[in-house]
Amino acid sequence: MNQIKKNFIYNVFYQILIIILPLITIPYVSRVLGSEGVGIYSYTYSIVYYFMLISMLGINNYGNRTIAKARDDKEKLSKAFISIYSIQLFMSILMIMLYIIYILIFDNKYLLVASIQIIYIISAMFDINWFFFGLEKFKLTVVRSTLVKILSLIGIFVFIKTKNDVWLYALILSLSTLVSNILLIPFLLKEINIIKISFKDIKKHIKPILILFIPVIAVSLYRIMDKIMLGLLSNINEVGYYEQADKMVTVPLGIITALGTVMLPRISNLVAKGENKRVLEYIKKSVNFMMFLAFPMCFGMIAVSNDFIPIFLGEDFIKTGYLVNYISFIIIFTSFANIIRTQYLIPKEKDKIYTLSVIGGAVTNLIINFILIPKYQSIGAAIGTIAAELYVMVYQVYKVRKELPIKDYLKDILPLFIKALIMFIIILSIKCIPINPLYRVILQIVIGILIYVLLNYKYILEITNIKNIFKKKVIK
Repeated sequence: MNQIKKNFIYNVFYQILIIILPLITIPYVSRVLGSEGVGIYSYTYSIVYYFMLISMLGINNYGNRTIAKARDDKEKLSKAFISIYSIQLFMSILMIMLYIIYILIFDNKYLLVASIQIIYIISAMFDINWFFFGLEKFKLTVVRSTLVKILSLIGIFVFIKTKNDVWLYALILSLSTLVSNILLIPFLLKEINIIKISFKDIKKHIKPILILFIPVIAVSLYRIMDKIMLGLLSNINEVGYYEQADKMVTVPLGIITALGTVMLPRISNLVAKGENKRVLEYIKKSVNFMMFLAFPMCFGMIAVSNDFIPIFLGEDFIKTGYLVNYISFIIIFTSFANIIRTQYLIPKEKDKIYTLSVIGGAVTNLIINFILIPKYQSIGAAIGTIAAELYVMVYQVYKVRKELPIKDYLKDILPLFIKALIMFIIILSIKCIPINPLYRVILQIVIGILIYVLLNYKYILEITNIKNIFKKKVIK
């Protein structure tokens, strides 16, 4: 369990880093490049992003799972990696060719920046993070990515000086991604043997990779669709309010993603060994731990958002505070669904359930957006997102109800929900105190943490092993 804790910490640190670094650069880049420069970069990147997505297909999850199952046998590991990577290499070369055709035909206006963005597709060709995730070597990937991202941050402040530096900005960001991926190659060569494979070896991976690609596309659609539909059915200001609310919720969701990334290879390896009892033990612990975090994160954000958002983003974004009140609920739904997906459905190769749940979520989101956005604007989009995430969670839980003790999980997390609710009621009452909003937010956060920690001190002692440490000292 110690290794899982370390991997979780590494991934949480990295998720927080990739959220914090843009917050440092955004004010500077916005002022130097201006709205037009930022718009050119964002537009060209959004196009190249889909070429990258297609070049990777569903390899991130499938490759992670497959490597985890084969990692105890170097020959099988080598064959699995080379077979899967052959598909990635082929798709990346194909996407590079198609992207060149695209920029020559359709993107003459921003040809220089769009041409530089091709580096992202080249970087996808060398993206073998999934291999090291499957081996549970998270420290290697996190340390390398952290160093490269910090260097790119320094590069932005040193080299980006005028509005004409959009191409340089694109070059720094795309090259940092490419360098980060290439740096893993020497470590890869130490882990595998270069062996010959047949087309038959490659062919068996194509179908499962494509199956896992469907939910990747579906998720990308309903994450982007809200903003596209807001722009079409409402106005650009509403898109701005919603975008910022979405970013606020991204912070706790990054922690959830970190746990799922850590647990997927561990569970996949246990499934391959037939250790189903241990799989169930890990899932139970994960449910308790993630909901221990998700409940206070959700209620805490709701309690402080109306005061905090105007302080952090400015008075123009007051409506974002109200949107956070809605969107925060997806923290709970996503947490629970993430555990079911990464620790049961994907390791057990129940990809159909996962795929259908995400497609259903995308359809739900689309329908509700069409109905509510014209009348309620960004609030309608927020409701659509909540409904989509709720659908995904409920569908997945319903499908595994006979295989996992869902009722036991709900019984275990009910006390956590009640304690988080008590915390919420107390810190919400602090809003009545007529003091400076900044001081009020700080007071709410401090008191909220203290209350929740005191209410859950036994569980905290248990998961941190503090009890055992004290026992060892007493014995000594």
